[in-house]
Amino acid sequence: MTVLAPYACDPAKTKGRLVAEAESSTRTCFQRDRDRIIHSTAFRRMKHKTQVFVYHEGDHYRTRLTHSLEVAQIARSLSRSLGLDEDLAEALALAHDLGHPPFGHAGEDALSECMAEFGGFDHNVQTFRLLTKLEARYASFDGLNLCWETVDGLIKHNGPVSSGLMPLYEIRVEAGQNEAFKDLSLAEFSSLEAQVAALSDDIAYNTHDIDDGLRAGAFAISELRDIPIVGHFIHSIEAEHPNLEITRLTHETTRRLISELVDDLLRETRSRLERNGIESCAQVRNHAEPLVALSDEMAALDRQLKDFLLNRVYRHYQVNRTTSQAKRIVEEIFDQFIQEPNTLPTIWFNLCDDPGTPKTARIVCDYIAGMTDRFALKEHKRLFSLEKWA
Repeated sequence: MTVLAPYACDPAKTKGRLVAEAESSTRTCFQRDRDRIIHSTAFRRMKHKTQVFVYHEGDHYRTRLTHSLEVAQIARSLSRSLGLDEDLAEALALAHDLGHPPFGHAGEDALSECMAEFGGFDHNVQTFRLLTKLEARYASFDGLNLCWETVDGLIKHNGPVSSGLMPLYEIRVEAGQNEAFKDLSLAEFSSLEAQVAALSDDIAYNTHDIDDGLRAGAFAISELRDIPIVGHFIHSIEAEHPNLEITRLTHETTRRLISELVDDLLRETRSRLERNGIESCAQVRNHAEPLVALSDEMAALDRQLKDFLLNRVYRHYQVNRTTSQAKRIVEEIFDQFIQEPNTLPTIWFNLCDDPGTPKTARIVCDYIAGMTDRFALKEHKRLFSLEKWA
């Protein structure tokens, strides 16, 4: 049996679920949460949701699903080394992107603009809505009825949050009438498992965006030689293996980069835990800064890589073109449905108010946010193409 560190989340001491359930005889509560996430509809949809490059541009680019699996692998490894609960960290890693709409950040930007006068849109909030309300699978409750610790970690995936999430949280508490959930403080830091999942996300997308960017021709391997955090790996690999083909060189570079980032994170996190005398989950949550982190030196090097990827991948003209098209598709679908909600599928139309109301806007937003890239493209064609009338 795994012995957890004193500052880990212990499944035997969970604060419980919003709707009480009998415990499993074979799984801890966090294992059960992970399994529910994997079996959810929203999880399956991620296989056709854009990370950076839209699915039809190639079979080997990351999707939200493959990215989440890579994040989960890193999170489990880090948690194991730190004595944390691996299952909770994995659950948080697998679920962190469930609320993303189609077409990656382009879709999120478009929905944010469409919803500006109706309460806004944020993918973390949407993840919360999915897992507490929109997943309609179980007979006794809406959502997945996840543990307090899982819900807390997902809401605060990027650290403490402003009061923007509070109305959704209050609505959920009122519906559940569960006193245990009322101490879900948005101003505190989340568990170490949640902090690990968040940093694993950073490590995963930095390294796999190098791979995807090279594959897309957004930059050449030679350009990475000037990026300190990556360049020294390329030089050493080429010295060890002259004339190595590009695919092997790329993989070996990203593999070593992940290892270096992981090793640095473990050293810095252990140092912070020891320096601050952290011995409990409560101390983790009440601490004034995150405890899972890269060293200042490594964080500075990591920012250089992020800046490079921002300019050479995320702002590449091919990505810009796709972003522009994707935003128009999402905006046009939204405008159509909010003005004529009776053109929504019946199950969604029945949830709406009159055209143009905040309630109708939120229902339309939920419908669009759940779409995969290819479904959004097909839905747009069904709504606006006149080919069948020709």
